[in-house]
Amino acid sequence: MPIKIGTSAPDFHLKQKTAAGVVDVKLSDNFGKKNTVVLFFPLAFTGVCTQEMCDITAGLGQYSALNADVIGISVDSPFAQEAWANQHKIGIRLASDLNKTTTKAYDVVFPMLAGVGDTSARAAFVIDRKGVVQYAEQTATPKDLPNFAAVQAVLEKLK
Repeated sequence: MPIKIGTSAPDFHLKQKTAAGVVDVKLSDNFGKKNTVVLFFPLAFTGVCTQEMCDITAGLGQYSALNADVIGISVDSPFAQEAWANQHKIGIRLASDLNKTTTKAYDVVFPMLAGVGDTSARAAFVIDRKGVVQYAEQTATPKDLPNFAAVQAVLEKLK
């Protein structure tokens, strides 16, 4: 079960590979400024994950209009994430949780995905400007997408 609504979101300090190099991604950078949608996904270069991140990229304007930043997190390396993002024109920030520390902190580990090892489960969190979880969802299977209408409804209330 993912962390509960109303609790303080665990801060994270992850890495993203960009054209400028490897940069830090910290949840707390948004505190006091904007709400954050944190999307955990199992693995880059897989069909459902690609669909999800491309759909979110296409709708980034909606999230910006709701004063929200979107961060995608997986256990892939930042280099694999960058190659995937470039190949599929994914425009959200992707953060690498290679050691699974953040995945474990949010309690969204998916054990032995396809027999290859533990990954992040597919999950969505809305974290307000104060760092409090306002929405938490882990999908029943990695093939299911989060309820993005519910995510946006929560953001609308926080705007």
